[in-house]
Amino acid sequence: MATVPWAFFGVGKSATHKDESNPINPVHVVVAGLIGAALFVLVLVLLVNFVLSSGVAR
Repeated sequence: MATVPWAFFGVGKSATHKDESNPINPVHVVVAGLIGAALFVLVLVLLVNFVLSSGVAR
């Protein structure tokens, strides 16, 4: 599960790359990626709504 967030941002350590070389179930990667993307969009929407409702963006 820790592989997906690092891959989402495109960063990682070479030491952990050796640990991640074990086979990863593609279904788990897709599900974790979809959840991560949904959370990212949700945070952006909440941030925009907060800024617009606070009156800063007038």
